[in-house]
Amino acid sequence: MKAKVIKTTAEAVTKVPEVKAAVAETAASDKTAEVKEEANADVKPAKGAKKTTTKKAAATKATTAKTTAAKSAVKKEVKASITVQFEGKSYSQEELMKIAKDVWKFDLKKKVGDLKSVELYVKPEENTCYYVMNNEIAGSFSL
Repeated sequence: MKAKVIKTTAEAVTKVPEVKAAVAETAASDKTAEVKEEANADVKPAKGAKKTTTKKAAATKATTAKTTAAKSAVKKEVKASITVQFEGKSYSQEELMKIAKDVWKFDLKKKVGDLKSVELYVKPEENTCYYVMNNEIAGSFSL
């Protein structure tokens, strides 16, 4: 991002509070000193320009550095797959959810769109899957 050069004294006076606020905000960052040194080296003030342009450029670079760091810090979700195997049978999470939705639709005679939450509890020793749907309807189905 290129620094804007303030041409008149009146513009410089009106921009000073903005620049002071931006510089105070970036002072908390560990990289502020490095960014200011880089900004001072990279930005060449125009003829007759005030020093506030250098401070503004430093604040702009520091803000850009913060947003870049924030974007890289976003965590990626881990994809998980659950499969229950017992007595020669195998059920994936998707298969169990499909069976639960079929119970909701056909056995309970409810609309699929009304299903908001499903909790499944598989008990292989009983060959049964217990469910709680929408935190109010409980039951089970055989596997």
